[in-house]
Amino acid sequence: MTSRRLLVIEDDEGLQRQLRWAFDGYEVFGAGDRQAALSVVTQERPPVILLDLGLPPDADGPTEGLATLEDILALAPESKIIMMTGQSDRAFAVEAVATGAYDFYQKPVDADILSLIVDRAYELWNLEDEHRKISKTATDQHIPNFLTTDAEMRQLLDDVSEIADSDMSVVILGESGTGKELIARGVHDLSRRRDADFVAINCAAIPDQLLESELFGHERGAFTGAVRTTVGKIELAQGGTLFLDEIGDLSLPLQAKLLRFVQERVIERVGGRKTIEVDVRVISATNQNLTEGVESGEFREDLYYRLSEFAVMVPPLRERGDDAVVIATQVLRDFAREQRRPLRGFTNDALLAIAKHTWPGNVREVQNRIKRAVITAKGKNISSKDLDLAVPTQEVMRETLKEARDRAERESIENALALSGANISQAAKILGVSRPKLYDLLRYHKIKV
Repeated sequence: MTSRRLLVIEDDEGLQRQLRWAFDGYEVFGAGDRQAALSVVTQERPPVILLDLGLPPDADGPTEGLATLEDILALAPESKIIMMTGQSDRAFAVEAVATGAYDFYQKPVDADILSLIVDRAYELWNLEDEHRKISKTATDQHIPNFLTTDAEMRQLLDDVSEIADSDMSVVILGESGTGKELIARGVHDLSRRRDADFVAINCAAIPDQLLESELFGHERGAFTGAVRTTVGKIELAQGGTLFLDEIGDLSLPLQAKLLRFVQERVIERVGGRKTIEVDVRVISATNQNLTEGVESGEFREDLYYRLSEFAVMVPPLRERGDDAVVIATQVLRDFAREQRRPLRGFTNDALLAIAKHTWPGNVREVQNRIKRAVITAKGKNISSKDLDLAVPTQEVMRETLKEARDRAERESIENALALSGANISQAAKILGVSRPKLYDLLRYHKIKV
């Protein structure tokens, strides 16, 4: 069953036929009253619905149309409903949008403009549907809590999960905020070391003179202020996993000392002479290009190969399909519940802005923007203004929408004729239209067979 389904709720049969023709790229269902409409919604779950405000028995008023809107929203809240109204019904159309309709369109019908609205509504429904799918399968993710619908990203996570139960050292590369630590924790949680500790340390956040002591620990009296023996992060991770974040910021002297630990699995505390055996799996991460660091002499080649028995390159959020929308929706739901804010979701312009933004700060930027918007939003839905994101504008087209549709339609007809050897019956089957409809199209486009 195709997802490009459209329900037209209109008691004017002539207008219904006109709309069926205008949306030949959709599987169009028709209904003339509320009962018939609800029956179609129950069986087909159409992503987009065109709903006439004036329906029988109140064809000249808004009562039945608004009641139908409420019933559909209760039955299929995910559907995008576009109210079709007359010029005098604008106030009721605004009320419909406030109730939950996606948009409204004033008659008379211009097929090109209405097609643009319907296509945009379907695009938004498709984005939200991706989130619904990932929400249902979140527990099936190989790396816990890592949300993605992107095929390449899911394959990468599958590969990571395959080596999770080994003791291979893993290096995770990628821009800041892409979820490198989440992957590292996922590897630990899927490994046989899961019952031991996951110990993380940010190598860029600690001054170099203190980092050695943080990693290896120190003996009492090793330096001024060392009033007692302190166990380092490596020892704390005994039997578990040590996560070295921003490994590319390590100084060369510390790299040399870390190399000995990685090679021999022994350490010496600062100021100590006793070697201590440790059983630790090492996972590291960086937003730097370690290969370039090796070539420039800023990172030891032998340490690089010891740390990167398995390398993972995490793509930035802008290259992961609809993941920004998926993650934003999840953050909104969780944080709004935590803050007890009665927010329904995002406005349509916010969803488009999220989908089109490049997210230079990746997942961390998504989280920050959504959390700030949850606190400051005044309405029931978060808007693009709340997110401080620009709404994407349509690119300037070299041809009008009608010209583009006509060109695509003509090319499809010509291709079908070529494939069928100019056989009208076969060409009509290829195009999925009747022979009379194909003859009409041939006359319209002035195509000679």
